Amino acid sequence: MTNLLSIITFLPIVAAGILALFLRGDDAASQKNAKYLALIATTATFLISLFLLAGFDPADTNFQFVEDHPWIMGLRYKMGVDGISILFVLLTTFLMPLTILSAWDVKTRVKEYMIAFLVLEGLMIGVFTALDLILFYLFFEAGLIPMFLIIGIWGGKDRIYAAFKFFLYTFLGSVLMLVAMIAMAWTAGTTDIAALLRFDFPSETMRVMGLTITGGMQTLLFIAFFASFAVKLPMWPVHTWLPDAHVQAPTAGSVVLAAILLKMGGYGFLRFSLPMFPVASQYLQPFLFWLGAIAIVYTSLVALAQTDMKKLIAYSSVAHMGYVTLGAFAANQQGLDGAIFQMLSHGFISGALFLCVGVIYDRMHTREIDAYGGLVNRMPVYALVFMFFTLANVGLPGTSGFVGEFLTLLGTFKVNTWVAVIATTGVILSASYALWLYRRVTLGQLIKESLKTISDMNAREKWIFAPLIAMTLLLGVYPRLATDITGPAVEALLVRHHNALPQEARDGLAVTAAAEAAEASH
Repeated sequence: MTNLLSIITFLPIVAAGILALFLRGDDAASQKNAKYLALIATTATFLISLFLLAGFDPADTNFQFVEDHPWIMGLRYKMGVDGISILFVLLTTFLMPLTILSAWDVKTRVKEYMIAFLVLEGLMIGVFTALDLILFYLFFEAGLIPMFLIIGIWGGKDRIYAAFKFFLYTFLGSVLMLVAMIAMAWTAGTTDIAALLRFDFPSETMRVMGLTITGGMQTLLFIAFFASFAVKLPMWPVHTWLPDAHVQAPTAGSVVLAAILLKMGGYGFLRFSLPMFPVASQYLQPFLFWLGAIAIVYTSLVALAQTDMKKLIAYSSVAHMGYVTLGAFAANQQGLDGAIFQMLSHGFISGALFLCVGVIYDRMHTREIDAYGGLVNRMPVYALVFMFFTLANVGLPGTSGFVGEFLTLLGTFKVNTWVAVIATTGVILSASYALWLYRRVTLGQLIKESLKTISDMNAREKWIFAPLIAMTLLLGVYPRLATDITGPAVEALLVRHHNALPQEARDGLAVTAAAEAAEASH
């Protein structure tokens, strides 16, 4: 099918336009029509995206389904996917119908609410499919607007503060990236991402304002991109916007924020930082490793001190994204496979955990942990679902959470043993805060009078969780479903990365690879 990526990207945006232009009124019938149109559009987008998977050849490491047309001012509208980006497109299209279903009880400005999510879906897909620097930047930055509105209009009592903090953190980080993109286009003479992946940016040591810059232009470009992706991921210490955004965002907004938007930072590392600036990546690797390790331990400890369920899960997300940082910059097959797998797995698990909070928040209108206790007596189905995703978040073998953490730690261990050891303590800490939360909310006697009439999950809520449970189990039992798609693309990325390094660095990697091969043969 020609122009398949454009159809998937712009179908939700067209549906949003139809909602805006043709749906009038705010009565019950209009609200219902808005919800159904949004659900139909997101479901159709997911079904069409399955053609991507059906026609994708994992063995072909080039970009596939490429669309390339003249655009404006000499720029080109170019889109495509490879083994890394296609799974993020599918993650987005898979989760959006569930997100719309989770917002079914929204009563305030329903049409505008659905329009915001439809536009956001199209922009998120565009980030993962854009093959032009400027096109990527437009999608990347434009996605801030609907999420800003979702938090600022439909969020909690401190929604304005959280919305502006989210916007300013992520926008200011991206200003440096835009400057770097202009420098790249000036140096390479193109904004084509595929061509830039083959371009060798200068890496000779240089002096700027009296400072010696090892890695030259590559290091400067890397830092500029890093400023944007680190905030988006988010990495410690630029993570403080995330807990506030999660706490104030409506449930559906938290799901999209945790499950998809955060992945743009990790995707940026894999699409730009590692393959385009290999010398800078190798030079800064120890620094990045320790940032990731600190994020895992520090935010896990902070999570233990939380009294708000959403804030606890938000800090958990920062900790789990620390594993993504380690895996990505380990620059080996296990690490990169693990980083991608961890992002996919986190999309299902963190989205489900925020939905779990939303289920009881809709009934009790509080996220305070102390307000609950003994829910298993009144909500056995909910308790079972919450337990499943709690254990998946901890990394229980047999769930997708285990595979991602194991691969990233294995890849990190091959590069830096101490960082891997420290990061592994995060597994113990995650079990501590996750099981502590579960015990306080669901186990024990049902003492509080306000909880004695609470109802269990309804049919709609069960249908939302069913596909999330299925994917978490399927990827946990059969991870090759994802790694067979990502593997060849990751291998090609590593070849480009290693070949662009100085000879002494390549010799060191060759020695390590030879030692691993010899160990495996024994």
